[in-house]
Amino acid sequence: MAEEKVIDETIQGNSLTLKNKKDNTRKLYIESYGCAMNFSDSEIVASILSKEGFNTTKVLEDADLVLVNTCSIREKAELTIRKRLEKFNAVKRTRPHLKVGVLGCMAERLKSQFLEEEKIVDMVVGPDAYKDLPNLIKEVDEGRNAINVILSKEETYGDVAPVRLNTNGISAYVSITRGCDNMCTFCVVPFTRGRERSREPQSILEEVNDLWNRGYKEITLLGQNVDSYLWYGGGLKKDFNQATEMQKATAVNFASLLEMTAVAQPKMRIRFSTSNPQDLTLDVVKTMAKYNNICKHIHLPVQSGSDRILKAMNRLHTREEYFTLIDNIRQIIPDCAISQDMIAGFPTETEEDHKDTLSLLEYVKYDFGYMYSYSERPGTMAARKLEDDVPEADKKRRLAEIIALQRQHSGYRLQQRLGKIDEVLIEGESKRSTEHWMGRNSQNAVVVFPKEEGSQVGTFVNVKIEDCTTGTLLGSIVKN
Repeated sequence: MAEEKVIDETIQGNSLTLKNKKDNTRKLYIESYGCAMNFSDSEIVASILSKEGFNTTKVLEDADLVLVNTCSIREKAELTIRKRLEKFNAVKRTRPHLKVGVLGCMAERLKSQFLEEEKIVDMVVGPDAYKDLPNLIKEVDEGRNAINVILSKEETYGDVAPVRLNTNGISAYVSITRGCDNMCTFCVVPFTRGRERSREPQSILEEVNDLWNRGYKEITLLGQNVDSYLWYGGGLKKDFNQATEMQKATAVNFASLLEMTAVAQPKMRIRFSTSNPQDLTLDVVKTMAKYNNICKHIHLPVQSGSDRILKAMNRLHTREEYFTLIDNIRQIIPDCAISQDMIAGFPTETEEDHKDTLSLLEYVKYDFGYMYSYSERPGTMAARKLEDDVPEADKKRRLAEIIALQRQHSGYRLQQRLGKIDEVLIEGESKRSTEHWMGRNSQNAVVVFPKEEGSQVGTFVNVKIEDCTTGTLLGSIVKN
């Protein structure tokens, strides 16, 4: 799940820990909010600071430096982070040397408020400035406020090996692009993460190979919009038309990168996120079909089923084009899972538009989805140009209808797997029972099954799907 909008509620506010270096004398407490990209960035930050003498701690009261990695997508996240900053400032009263910093997308947007007006932080660091952290920390140590929110055209962190924090040691994120060129009117990402640039393919493959050597079994190639990955020797995606003939001829697009990754580590399971309907090519889908180790799941946010609203959102596809893409995916990979992001109550949305969204859901019958009611984000085009005019009660009701329909479809898709034998990567014990394992199949559905002798975390097992609940597949291991 990669897109800035996709928020895994179970991990919000997690503090991160990694192996301590014995010579490090200072303690870093780092909390992350928002999308997978932010959690991935926190790993990069911890990696940079571990070389600067910081070990991580889970105990806030022991910290010398507190960093909160923020998200600017939803109002709720902002309120949560303000509360956390109040808490950090309360701890500061007993630990005057404690420094507090805000990283990430919200830092970019609220820099002057946090630092100058409210004086609740010592340091503000935008998503492209993490390499500058050692200098910023020196500034703060000397009693000055530090700020760097300059958005870079080049920074992709390709040469910083992220320290894997808090992971299960089995699955890891690998960032392949940063920034986004799609100016969706509801989204703040192009303003907080800058223009789109891709990471050098060789550095991606090196990271994937390194992960395999360290025992990881699954990676997710991550970007705001992975399908528009394009490497032609560096530079912004939008400048590709000025590239030399040689650069154009040797450019690597997302389908090629996916294939290179699948071939480099044939036993590694590969996922990717997030896709954008206007950029997802059938070459990518054909590559998925060609390699067994590429998971059969595409996260394909649509946001609305109404052409009028899609246009207002500046989504560069129509409902019909989206349906054609879905039909093509299903034809090439019949058992491909497809998931969605949906916004209810976008400005000017009528009941007619809402019905279009429901009928789109009926047509696609997604495996699962992430659904929100519209909340205006300062700095976006929608906030500047469109009045948030759908009454709150209508937003809530429409969202409830979307969620109810998605629940039905999720159940329908799970039932379609009954009787099948799925390859499952064991991720850990089931939350409900120590006698059961849980893992995911290629379609990203959670599968729970009794432990068998010889089965362990990090191994692949074949599981016969015998039953399902509303959100989980149930089965048992099939002996080869």
